[in-house]
Amino acid sequence: MCRSIKTLRPPFTDEVTEEDIRAAALQYVRKISGFRAPAAHNAEAFDRAVEAITRASTALLASLQVRGTAPR
Repeated sequence: MCRSIKTLRPPFTDEVTEEDIRAAALQYVRKISGFRAPAAHNAEAFDRAVEAITRASTALLASLQVRGTAPR
């Protein structure tokens, strides 16, 4: 779907920053909404979606256990 979103878990990425996760969330919201930059009347909903997906992605990455790596 979003080819420019990179995998953010080991072994594909060693260090993941909040900025990396937010960039992936932003790309996802842009893709599913069809807006690169929403109109003013949609900006709040767009920003809320990016923040919610950033939080969910952070929780997911913190919870994953990848074989062959030490738990975080």
